[in-house]
Amino acid sequence: MIKVTILGGGVMGAATACFLARDHGAAVTVVERDPSYARASSSLSLSSIRQQFSQPVNMALSRWSIEFLRRVADELAVGDDRPALGLVEPGYLYLATPAGAPTLRELHAAQRAEGVDVALLNPDELATRFPWLAVDDLALGSLGLSGEGWFDGPALHRAFRRKAIACGARFVAAEAVGFDIAGDRVTAVRCADGSRMGGDAVVIAAGAWSAPLGAALGVTLPVSARKRDVFVLETPAALPGCPLVIDPSGFWFRTEGSLVLAGGPPRGEDADDTPLDAIDLGQFDAQLWPTLAARVPALEALRVRSAWAGYYEMNAFDHNGLAGRLPGCANAFTACGFSGHGMQQAPAVGHSMARLIAGLDAPLIEALTPQRLLDGRPLIEANVI
Repeated sequence: MIKVTILGGGVMGAATACFLARDHGAAVTVVERDPSYARASSSLSLSSIRQQFSQPVNMALSRWSIEFLRRVADELAVGDDRPALGLVEPGYLYLATPAGAPTLRELHAAQRAEGVDVALLNPDELATRFPWLAVDDLALGSLGLSGEGWFDGPALHRAFRRKAIACGARFVAAEAVGFDIAGDRVTAVRCADGSRMGGDAVVIAAGAWSAPLGAALGVTLPVSARKRDVFVLETPAALPGCPLVIDPSGFWFRTEGSLVLAGGPPRGEDADDTPLDAIDLGQFDAQLWPTLAARVPALEALRVRSAWAGYYEMNAFDHNGLAGRLPGCANAFTACGFSGHGMQQAPAVGHSMARLIAGLDAPLIEALTPQRLLDGRPLIEANVI
């Protein structure tokens, strides 16, 4: 029986633990410094899923994951407890002005080549399908017709943890601070309380806080915590059939029942580890609200009901996940740096990581090998929102 220690109990670590214990009979210990997961990306994610990426590996990972989410009640059932994620698939809608239309067409061709169910819509078609949308400045829209939407991410995280524990995995509250190393192998994980945890393999899946653990193994992981604000809006407007809309400005919005959620990508001027309680209401008033009102005139009448912030585990090298064996380490692995698409890809990545650690092939994540950092081979993901 293979013994594996996973550092980080968020959705990526929990998924890897689940598949290792369930499918490969591994003895798994998950080390998590904050069992409340109060600042974990898994708890604060918008929990959306899409296939409209620029890299085939991301299209494939999200396709595998949404197929898993559709059958999650069977996959992660524990006795009569069958998880419900509230998965809906209204799609993503990327909008482009004339300047952005050529790029959208290029991405569409790449996505169709990979079997993504996506359609290009001209302004008249956009106006017909979404009559609440202002299209005068638009040249094109790219709409996911299936396999894109959103779900209850914290519920998925809980389901992976519960299934992993039911299959024998242990979740331990401790903080990993270093390693015992012999040659090219990790022999034990050292924790702040003085304890040591041995095993046959170790996995760094600590999200935005993975870099210090990589450094302790002599590996530079260019991953840091980048804050993203999400605003919960009340409005009398009705937006029937609303997908997750990405405006040419980079701002996005989607519905959540009678509410609207809106925000943008992490801001370039923000420092790493910006406190999560520093919600940028000034950005909302000066930029986001005017943009929303221009794109959806009915949203001019709205108010901020609440807001929250979470961290992207941003990989500065190429905005793509790092998943696989760590260079120079025979039995150390990582799954981190997914730059905002970790929640949606956790099922596929966790499944693949478990296969890799168990000594099997894992073709889904071959392109995400951390070796590309040393080789200077960035795998740039252009569609980060």
